[in-house]
Amino acid sequence: MTATAPILSEAQASVVARAAQAIRDHGPACEAAQDVTPDAAQALSASGYTRLTLPGARGGLDATLTQFAQAQLTLGQAGAGLALILAMHGHVTGAAFHGRTLPEPLLAALAGASERGELLNALASEPELGSPSRGGLPRTRAEPDGTGFESGGWRVTGRKTWSTGSRALTWALVTAATPDGQVGRYLVNLRGPGVRIEPTWVDALALRGSGSHDVVFDGAPARLHAPPAPANPASSAWFWTAVAGTYLGVGFAALDALIAYAHERVPTALGAPIATLPRVQEQVGRISADLLAARELLLHAARTWDAAPGAEAAPLIGAAKAVSTNAAVTATDLAVRTAGGAALTASLPLERLLRDARAGLTHPPGDDSAFTAYGAAVLRPGDR
Repeated sequence: MTATAPILSEAQASVVARAAQAIRDHGPACEAAQDVTPDAAQALSASGYTRLTLPGARGGLDATLTQFAQAQLTLGQAGAGLALILAMHGHVTGAAFHGRTLPEPLLAALAGASERGELLNALASEPELGSPSRGGLPRTRAEPDGTGFESGGWRVTGRKTWSTGSRALTWALVTAATPDGQVGRYLVNLRGPGVRIEPTWVDALALRGSGSHDVVFDGAPARLHAPPAPANPASSAWFWTAVAGTYLGVGFAALDALIAYAHERVPTALGAPIATLPRVQEQVGRISADLLAARELLLHAARTWDAAPGAEAAPLIGAAKAVSTNAAVTATDLAVRTAGGAALTASLPLERLLRDARAGLTHPPGDDSAFTAYGAAVLRPGDR
């Protein structure tokens, strides 16, 4: 069963297809290397996907949130580790331009990087801080160099963890605190001085090909920055959609793998494919129905945002993220149970899909905050 739907433009569908093929071609090598290989990084950049959520006026393909959700469903189905790298680039640029979350000099820099195929990510998580969504001041520091922002001079020092695609990235928007305790975001060239990558994402349970290592900054120069600003709901909406689409794609991949196996597996005692067994049919039906329901909720939430972006639409997207990631976990678990012992071996992709799906639960919002926020929205008078 496919997770695709005819909601992408021809140009968008073309870059999504190229990106998905790059993921299929290079994902196994990245999984084996437990890192993003140079060939994989080049293929992702060359796919053109970095332009997907960039506005047309800036040289991009102007994807809406709904189109971005569909694109990430397709990429997640091809392989979560590399798909997540492109998801991070897409959500940063999508939120920045559609939500105007960054000042114009940074927008211009992001547009140029995206047009050149240079991958970027927003690096916020730290070993002591954990997920910044739970609050807390980063240990990473940004100190003025010279006269500060006016001369474009800052030095960033600290450590960021869970830096998806670290070796494939050219740029990072680094969350850091100033000496007076203000928190801003600083654009750092990860291939420039004062930056090193520590290979901490080794033998991880999931996403082994994503290269989500630690990035250490030691006085790394930053010439552009976004000063402290109130939280913008666009940042959450685009990130949650990126995560939901990617991991829901993993669930669809598990369904596809189970269907193929059910037709190929012919036990001698049965003398027919296990697809003929009522128990297998029941499990495939359960998985398919669950995934389709989650997909419709995700696309409905994204369409709601596109029609009226803002804080009122965000709780529905958070709920869709929770439903989508849980649907992926359930789908992969039931697929492994149904396939039996063969699912535990590399002869089927199900053991990898089972591991990768569980990573979706670790991204914010957690189930508790997602459903609480959505429930509160539903309970408000006039919102039902």
